Amino acid sequence: MQRRYITVDVFTDRAFGGNPLAVVLDAGGLSTAQMQAIATEFNYSETTFVLPPQNTAHDAQVRIFTVRSEIPFAGHPNVGTAFVLATQAAKAPARLAFEEKAGLVPVEILSEQGRVIGAELTAPQPPQRTDVLSAADAAACLSLSESDVKTDRHPPQVVSVGLPFLVVEIASREALKRARPDAAAFAKALAHIGRDVVYFYTRDVPASEQPLDLQARMFHPGASGLSEDPATGSATAAAAALLADIDPIQDGELRLRIGQGVDMGRPSLLLTRVRKQGGAVTSVHVGGGCVKMMEGTLNLPGEAG
Repeated sequence: MQRRYITVDVFTDRAFGGNPLAVVLDAGGLSTAQMQAIATEFNYSETTFVLPPQNTAHDAQVRIFTVRSEIPFAGHPNVGTAFVLATQAAKAPARLAFEEKAGLVPVEILSEQGRVIGAELTAPQPPQRTDVLSAADAAACLSLSESDVKTDRHPPQVVSVGLPFLVVEIASREALKRARPDAAAFAKALAHIGRDVVYFYTRDVPASEQPLDLQARMFHPGASGLSEDPATGSATAAAAALLADIDPIQDGELRLRIGQGVDMGRPSLLLTRVRKQGGAVTSVHVGGGCVKMMEGTLNLPGEAG
């Protein structure tokens, strides 16, 4: 059986930017082990598998795999999968609803002059703020000094809107660029909070990188040790939710333009919106552009051609 796939670069408007994603469109009948093997073969940060929805009121069931395991939710896989499905449709839908392990994920399709250019997801869960890490331990994970970590607005803290991340504010753009993952510090500092991913950002954005509000990076375990992600929608949404939660504004919508991937040569732009009512966060959104890159078919051993 030939199974179609399409790859896209997500959170960018140009080829070879953003975060690559593989979308397997004909995933019916695949086992979890087969999905994991395909994701490992693509070797992207995530690969998605599109299946028929369990509830016909929704558009698809989407399973998301890293090279190491299945995850309940992620940002760029939702944005990229929605973009692919919208561009494959005879008439592009205005929105899609994906069933995922973290819950139902609504995705709005972004169009320009009648052409699908990207998508914006709504996080499946309300913001949750849990474990706090010391500035010294967070700095060690990033091979930085304690003075490079800012704590005036929030300490290094685990935040989730469907997938948890340690969110750290860095004092300067120079320190953000200088950061390197330290495997020993990761193992020592993050083990007791049960997390292994660090998303870190700075408000110190130079004029040459404007009109960004923040510049960010993210380190996580990859196929062969710690690696960097060029655009992390779920972590960006979690960070935006945290910043909105601590903002004194009681009602309204807070928007941020966040850059990522610049220091690894894959510049990305992530656009966030967080709505608040009565001082509480009511919804979290992250979106951006996508570019189709490749398409083809794959055959698995033992399946008829």
